[in-house]
Amino acid sequence: MLITCPYCGPRDVIEFTYQGDGNRQRPQPSSQDLDAWNAYVYDRLNPAGDHNEIWQHSGGCRAHLRVVRNTLTHEISSSGFARGDHKAAARHKSEAKS
Repeated sequence: MLITCPYCGPRDVIEFTYQGDGNRQRPQPSSQDLDAWNAYVYDRLNPAGDHNEIWQHSGGCRAHLRVVRNTLTHEISSSGFARGDHKAAARHKSEAKS
């Protein structure tokens, strides 16, 4: 599987470290809601199809990337900086379903 890093170009997945689900919303750090924190830490979806993910190019430039990957075929439809336009990945995902 190849992931395209905006700095380094297409690289083998072995250079990257999976950082987690790109859709999860972290509770406010000051939140005392134990149910919200338990859900954030332990609840995971297992979607079939396109999925937003966060990866780090740990074997290269160390940038964090937002990647849209199909969990059935492992085809990557888009990648970009995690701190960039987050809505672009979601927009691309919704356009792909249309």
